[in-house]
Amino acid sequence: MTVYFIGAGPGAADLITLRGARTLAACQVCLYAGSLVPREMLAECPPDARLVDTADLDLDAIEREFVAAHEAGLDVARLHSGDPSVFSAVAEQMRRLDAHGIPYEVVPGVPAFAAAAAALKRELTVPTVGQTVILTRVAQQATPMPAGEDLATLGASGALLVLHLGARYVDRIVDELLPHYGAECPAAVVAYASRADELVLRGTLGDIADQVKAAGVLRTAVILVGRTLGSAQFRDSHLYSVDRCRS
Repeated sequence: MTVYFIGAGPGAADLITLRGARTLAACQVCLYAGSLVPREMLAECPPDARLVDTADLDLDAIEREFVAAHEAGLDVARLHSGDPSVFSAVAEQMRRLDAHGIPYEVVPGVPAFAAAAAALKRELTVPTVGQTVILTRVAQQATPMPAGEDLATLGASGALLVLHLGARYVDRIVDELLPHYGAECPAAVVAYASRADELVLRGTLGDIADQVKAAGVLRTAVILVGRTLGSAQFRDSHLYSVDRCRS
């Protein structure tokens, strides 16, 4: 018996990886967050699989599902939106599995920031403009941020920032970043990336908050701020340079 933490991707049912779909189809139990994982994806599960919506379950209840499946010798697919490596809360689940001696594996998925970049048709790292991407969030009613990871500190780098779970607090985000990026810095918000109801907002740090509020975006969105979003003036990458191709 094994628990498989599977990245379900950003929302579109066909953006789960082949490995993820095959693993899902082989598991007798599937735990998923009904508010984030599309129902169409569950069609990959065996017809007689036990499907458990974890949207209203706490960690103890999820742990009990793992233990019960382990005792019954049933493999578990634990679907997480995006990729399990970022803001997925798998770490505490793994810790509980370790305590029980229950084996688990991780199947990566398409992260939300990658789907957002695809929607924007932008490379997030552009030669001579920006080569660093910072994935972060803001602390409001969620777990506090560690020391040194506040937006003012991260913004001082000038790197492209991708903020998860922050649409409700866009005014605060803008206020904290304006001193470092300036009002004219390109900014964008992508809500429900890759889904049929995907919404893309483009603007600057000075006007993006008003756009977010006018569109009524409150959740399932990423906020991107940085020069690489708007720069058209940059040198070609060394990857395809004539000198490199001749060598």
